[in-house]
Amino acid sequence: MDEFHTRIKEERERIGYTQNDLADKLNISRQSISKWERNIGYPNIETLIEISKVFDITIDELLKGDQTLKEKIIKDGKHLKYPKLKLFFDILLIIGIVIVIISAPITLFLTPIALIPGVNGILMGLIGWVGIFSLLKDTLNMYSDFLFV
Repeated sequence: MDEFHTRIKEERERIGYTQNDLADKLNISRQSISKWERNIGYPNIETLIEISKVFDITIDELLKGDQTLKEKIIKDGKHLKYPKLKLFFDILLIIGIVIVIISAPITLFLTPIALIPGVNGILMGLIGWVGIFSLLKDTLNMYSDFLFV
């Protein structure tokens, strides 16, 4: 079985592309193509999808025989698409929980108006939880089509 570095070169030559042609088509540098063909590195999942379109072959055909690339894709698939947005929702959830914990004893001894911080804390926590869940779900859905061929 061909490994990725030999397969990409064979497919590139099959369609008559130079490294520059393929790099232009993928909107990346020629050096990236050169590195892949010399078995120095691998593309990310989004670039692999574009490569499969350019060569008119499946992702599976690109990956066959290259266990290292398969492992890289699985590892990349575990990363979030929007890490800063997840951090925002994590902080929102934590702040919400802290507000609920701090305001709970206070509301026992004060008037109903003291419930407002607790309600706000619950809302912040819910928004944070829903945001985190949505990001994780989107990330898993984005990669599932390519990981479970």
